Amino acid sequence: MTNRSHTPVTSVVIVGGGTAGWIAAAALSKTLGKAIDIRLIESDAIGTVGVGEATIPQIRRLNGILGIDEAAFVRATNGSFKLGIEFNNWGRRGDSYLHTFGDAGINLQGIPFHHFWRRHANTETGSSLWDYSLHHRAAYTHRMGQVDRVGRTAMTGLAYAYHFDATAYALFLRKLCEPWGVTRTEGKVIDIALDGETGHVAALTLESGERVDGDLFIDCTGFRGLLIGDALDVGWQDWSHWLPMDRAVTVPCERTDPLLPYTKATAHGAGWQWRIPLQHRTGNGHVFASNFMSEDEATAILLDNLDAAPTAEPRTLRFRTGRREHLWHKNVVSLGLASGFLEPLESTSIHIIQSNVSRLIELFPDQGFSDANVAEYNRVVTREYDLIRDFLILHYCCTQRGDTAFWRHCATMAVPDSLAHKMELFRTSGHLFRDPDDLFRESSWVQVMLGQGVRPESWHRHVDQLSDAQLAQFLSDVRQLIAKTTDPLPSHADYIRQLTG
Repeated sequence: MTNRSHTPVTSVVIVGGGTAGWIAAAALSKTLGKAIDIRLIESDAIGTVGVGEATIPQIRRLNGILGIDEAAFVRATNGSFKLGIEFNNWGRRGDSYLHTFGDAGINLQGIPFHHFWRRHANTETGSSLWDYSLHHRAAYTHRMGQVDRVGRTAMTGLAYAYHFDATAYALFLRKLCEPWGVTRTEGKVIDIALDGETGHVAALTLESGERVDGDLFIDCTGFRGLLIGDALDVGWQDWSHWLPMDRAVTVPCERTDPLLPYTKATAHGAGWQWRIPLQHRTGNGHVFASNFMSEDEATAILLDNLDAAPTAEPRTLRFRTGRREHLWHKNVVSLGLASGFLEPLESTSIHIIQSNVSRLIELFPDQGFSDANVAEYNRVVTREYDLIRDFLILHYCCTQRGDTAFWRHCATMAVPDSLAHKMELFRTSGHLFRDPDDLFRESSWVQVMLGQGVRPESWHRHVDQLSDAQLAQFLSDVRQLIAKTTDPLPSHADYIRQLTG
C-alpha cells in the first residue's frame, strides 16, 4: 500500500448542497481555499429542507469568519433577530417561560445570580428569575439593538441569533464562496467506487457519466447518507426512546405584527409547534410523535393554531433522532442530516454543522487519514451530540403534564445517567457545573430547569452574608439597570429597517 501519511489532501468533494453543503464549502474555501480544490455536487431535482430556520448566537461567529456583513445577510435572507425561545405548556398547561441567550442578573464574587434570586424567592411569593433578565425585558417589549455591555457593570449585553429563510441562506453562501474558487456541479450521483485496498471512496460517477475523483469526501446527502451510510455502511445510533418525535408538518403563513424577537415553541398533545417570525412571513411547524398522533390530527392542530392565513399547502417531513456511530469514517466526513439529527427544539441544527466543520478544519487530514486524527474528531463531535441530546431530553422528562399518553410517557421515561445526576444536583443545591464540551451554558440549564418546574431546595451559603436589606437593594438595582438599558431601544421591526436601509 502506498504510504500517503505526509501527502497533503488537495481535493475535497462535497456531495449535497443545502445549508450543510454550502456552510462546508464556504468555511473550507475561506480558510483553506488556496491549498485545496473544492467541488460541490448537488442536484436541483433533489429538494432540501428549506423551512424558516431559527439559530443560536454561535452563527454570528461563523458569519464573522466568513466576513459576512450583517445588514446584507439579514436583507438577503429576510432575516429577523432572536433573543431566545418561548416555551408554552411544557411544564404544565398554561405555563410559559423564555429560554434567553443571556444570563439573568449579575454574579457576585463568583456566585451565580440565581442563588441570590432563590434566597429572595424563598420569602417573596411570585418572584421570577426573569424579572432580572435583560433579554426577557427586551423580548417582551419587542425591542432590539446593539448592546455589548450594560453600562460599567459586569452585566453582559444582548446576545442574539437570527431567524431566516434557510434556502435563501444556502444561496447566499453559494454566491459568497463561488468567487473563492468553489466549483459547483449540477448532477446526481449514481455510483460510488471504493478503493479495493483501503476501502476509501475513490470516485463518484454522475448521471451524466462524468467521473469525479477526490481525496476527502463530505457527505451532505441527508438522512440517506449516500456515502457514509450506503457506501461505507456506518450504522445509526437511535435515540427515539428518549426523543420520540419523528414527523413535522410545516406551513408558512402571513406575517403578523408586532415582529417578535424570539421563537415560540408551544407544546400540544403529542409534540410541539414552532413559530419563526421572518420579515415577509412566519414559518410554522408541528413536530410530533407518530406513535401517539396521526398526521391528519397533527396537521389540523397546526392549521388551527396559526396566527394568520397560510400561504402554502402543509407538507410533512419525516426524520429520526440519533446520530451515526462514526461521523468520520475512512475518507468520508458526514455533515447535517447525514451525520445525525436532534429535533429542532433548541435550534441547534446549523450550529452542529458549523461546529463539525470547525473541528474538521482543526483536524484537517493528509491522505494517510491517521486513525488517531479520525478518532479524535469522532470523540469530540459525538460528545457534543450527546450533551445536546441531554439538554433536549430535559424539556420532556421534567414535565408535570399527564393529560395525554405522550406526556405520561415523557414524565416516566428513564433518562441518561448524566442528565439524571445534573437534575438531582440542581434540585437539591442549585448547583450546576458545565461540561467543557457542552454547547449550553449554566444559564441555559438554569432557565429550562426552573421553567420546567425544577426548583432548588437550597442556595449557596455565601449568599447569606448579605442582609435582607442588602439583598433587596441589590435585586432592585439590577431591575432598574435593565429597564434603563432596554427602554430606549427601538422596536425590533424599526431596528431591522434601520439596519437594512
